[in-house]
Amino acid sequence: MTPVLVINSGSSSFKYQLIDMSTERTLASGLVERIGAESGVARHTVYATASASSASGEVAGTPTFLDATRTRELPIPDHTAGFAVMLEAFASDGPSLADTPPIAVGHRVVHGGARFFEPTLITPLVEINIDELSVLAPLHNPANLAGIVAAREAFPDVPHVAVFDTAFHQTLEPAAYTYAIDAEVAASHRIRRYGFHGTSHKFVSEAAAAFVGRPLGELKQIVFHLGNGASVTAIDGGRSIDTSMGFTPLEGLVMGTRSGDIDPAVLFQLARRAGMSIDDLDDLLNKRSGLLGLAGSNDLRDIRAGIEAGDPRALLAFQVYVHRLRGYAGAYLAQLGGADVISFTAGVGENAPHVRAGALETLGFAGVEIDPERNESPQRGIRVISTDASTVTVLVVPTDEELEIARQTLSVAAT
Repeated sequence: MTPVLVINSGSSSFKYQLIDMSTERTLASGLVERIGAESGVARHTVYATASASSASGEVAGTPTFLDATRTRELPIPDHTAGFAVMLEAFASDGPSLADTPPIAVGHRVVHGGARFFEPTLITPLVEINIDELSVLAPLHNPANLAGIVAAREAFPDVPHVAVFDTAFHQTLEPAAYTYAIDAEVAASHRIRRYGFHGTSHKFVSEAAAAFVGRPLGELKQIVFHLGNGASVTAIDGGRSIDTSMGFTPLEGLVMGTRSGDIDPAVLFQLARRAGMSIDDLDDLLNKRSGLLGLAGSNDLRDIRAGIEAGDPRALLAFQVYVHRLRGYAGAYLAQLGGADVISFTAGVGENAPHVRAGALETLGFAGVEIDPERNESPQRGIRVISTDASTVTVLVVPTDEELEIARQTLSVAAT
């Protein structure tokens, strides 16, 4: 057994997953949330393989959910206390970390700036760099670092590895990552396109190549990561060459609560004529825009229900959402010179056939042809949704960022 513990730490919560990398099976997962509140919540779930249950009817080795989730409410004053709660859950509910301790701990870190372009063994100097990069991700990097500090206290004798959301996009050429503003100002304040969701885009593009049975290095791919946050990346031979998110995760596609692309002069107008402050504008574009701002809900299921009920706001929200998807699909077909594979992933990408169909509806000129029956199928797992005649293979590929973090962590810890 080769267990790797993956940590995804936020400001008031952290998720964790213990993965046996000899089989790439999840052994346990959990969530510790409401850290610092009067009462915190900790949930721990234990999994097993089908071989442990002869009644499962599944192939041996397939992960099977066991009815073994325990939820507790208790004070969790800080991340260090949260890790103590996690360790207690492993000790009481399993699997025992005393019997199978993790050989490494992998950490999701949102922003690596231009400094980190690969998974990195965490040292005190790396912690300092992550802290310094908090100016680029003030809502994320401090929380990621808090999880790292607490985890290193809990597991002092194993390597800890940082896996950066931005790292996959460090292959962008200057023409793709440079904004057309004063060069000295941009350099002084590190203003450039960084891109995000890189861990997911990497995992999905590699899974797609394996599924279609072609070398990653010869494929031109477009990957849509569509969740409450959304991004799309053009990938040529396994390398990110363009991506929709930019200096922050605000740029690009219409999202659940984020506006995506907008004329910067709109902000000047709102500041001058509406008296909105910088904080007001930040709140507007990040928390009160996107689908929520257009239709009153950031959930596409509500949007679809609204359309069926004849709500014009819901219809317009969907049309704006899909219009932006098509625009980026066309732009990236041009940047790549065509595509071999287009993949959809994450909550919306994996579960909203009407979004997938709408996004690609006008791309027949590029050889894209969706099979309606395949697209509407409730089948789970990686699957083809294009027709046999389509010259571009269109896939739904469930993402697994935790597994990708574990893989990258193992690649560093094993050296």
